[in-house]
Amino acid sequence: MLKHQLIHPKINEILGRAGHHATVLIADGNYPASTKKGPNAELVCLNLSPGIVTVAQVLRAVLSAIPVDHIHTMGIPPDDPYAQKGEPPVWSEYRKIIKESKLKLKLDPILKWDFYAAVESPDHVLTIQTADQALWANVLLKIGCRTG
Repeated sequence: MLKHQLIHPKINEILGRAGHHATVLIADGNYPASTKKGPNAELVCLNLSPGIVTVAQVLRAVLSAIPVDHIHTMGIPPDDPYAQKGEPPVWSEYRKIIKESKLKLKLDPILKWDFYAAVESPDHVLTIQTADQALWANVLLKIGCRTG
């Protein structure tokens, strides 16, 4: 029996094989998951129905299972119409989850096109596709080292 909150067998299998510096993308429902991924990445689709499941729900479960060194969001380019609206509301939810997970990490935005490039890295091992309808909800996790 697993003691953490992540019980999806395939996701646990992939995370169990991943090592330090590997990256995991938790993608929103708008992310082009079939074409924007690394050459070593596997895709697990959890997009059941619009809004089910969300990136935040997956983030909470994944953070219960693995050490994480960095959490990147997809940063909004200054020329995007959304850029004038300020930070996406979902980011405050992510900060709350990070705090609840007792992690001392900050969200680190990577501008959209650089975010795609980071995902397409050979270090990318897993994309978890959600059906999250929030805009700019993607997060890219860098796996850390187990210390205990």
